[in-house]
Amino acid sequence: MAAFGGGTDTNQASYQVMLKDSASYTDVQKHIEDGLKKLEGIGTTTVSAGDGFGNQDLSVVVKAADPAVLRKASEQVRSTVAGLDHVTDVTSDLAQSVPRISVKANGKAAAAGFDDQKLGAAVAQAVRGTTAAKAVIDDTERDVVVKPAKPATTLAQLKNLRLGPVKLGDIATVQLVDGPVSMTRIDGQRAATVTAKPTGDNTGAVSTRLQSKIKSLELPAGATAEIGGVTSDQDSAFKNLGLAMLAAIAIVFMLLVAAFRSLAQPLILLVSIPFAATGALGLLIVTGTPMGVPAMIGMLMLIGIVVTNAIVLIDLINQYRRQGYGVVEAVVEGGRHRLRPILMTALATIFALLPMALGVTGEGGFIAQPLAVVVIGGLITSTLLTLLLVPTLYAMLELRKERRAKKRAAKRAPQPGALETAGV
Repeated sequence: MAAFGGGTDTNQASYQVMLKDSASYTDVQKHIEDGLKKLEGIGTTTVSAGDGFGNQDLSVVVKAADPAVLRKASEQVRSTVAGLDHVTDVTSDLAQSVPRISVKANGKAAAAGFDDQKLGAAVAQAVRGTTAAKAVIDDTERDVVVKPAKPATTLAQLKNLRLGPVKLGDIATVQLVDGPVSMTRIDGQRAATVTAKPTGDNTGAVSTRLQSKIKSLELPAGATAEIGGVTSDQDSAFKNLGLAMLAAIAIVFMLLVAAFRSLAQPLILLVSIPFAATGALGLLIVTGTPMGVPAMIGMLMLIGIVVTNAIVLIDLINQYRRQGYGVVEAVVEGGRHRLRPILMTALATIFALLPMALGVTGEGGFIAQPLAVVVIGGLITSTLLTLLLVPTLYAMLELRKERRAKKRAAKRAPQPGALETAGV
């Protein structure tokens, strides 16, 4: 089969509209859609949001060796994605096509001395012409194309094209068919990509539902589907940030061990980290803020922020201990002197982040807001724990160490009965 015409792109045009800061995307979209409905003969139109910061499209890659299986599987995936809430503009690249002229030799072609290859060359000459030479014009090399005086421009003219004593329509089947814009291959298999745009702010929740739906699909034999696009990028970012958080905790712990020359006290200080995460997650839930990459970055920041106040408090308590204070007295005095600085530091940070958390920072708020919410929530709980739980754990640990030291000292001290026996 030979196919001609149509080029490499579909007959389509796209326009980009930049909105003012005060404009509502929903209102503008509805206005444009209502205006397009009044137009006639414009084909299929869609109005969708731009990518914004990076590509936020959801994507599913479908692979199959058989084209028929690929088309069936991609349509199954497309229908599944279209059934999700909070997604729009669900498309499959297999659905895109361009009109092409198909010329296929029939039984009479061989008798006339033609095969598919010769027919293809003849039709190409009649439609596009043949490159005969190259010429340099104004320092630019150009092709010299030889075309017929009256090239075939319609299907009827192509069928009436004279090839010696016969017409093309007599020795070949000439028809207009739809052909794909392009065929993608991944790992040697034909592949199709189904894409969709999330309409809400919580892309992570939509991605989770998409993954669940795709895993439960029963695709035709020989077809596979895997998540790509923003979902794959987000999963990778979550893994990398998780590893970064573990590394940060390990580094902080080693620094604390070196500073306090103890293993137990650094562990007490690190207790504030999981409780800070509890406050951060709680505030995310209360405010309805999605747990995305910006929120994870805020979690990473909290590791260093929440430990600072606890370090200052425990260091002062240790100073009082070295001056001869008892455990309880040192804890009370340390808490009394560090209460005001700790509260002032936490409140100053919280109020400084409030504009970001309230979303009044303008463009880029989708990054700043989750980060600020996480840090504020973590600071609230970690500050309370620094003032209450950390001193309590410190006192329990040190009092237990003192009791053990007294018991060891009592065992090492000579008994009165033993001294009398030795004197006899």
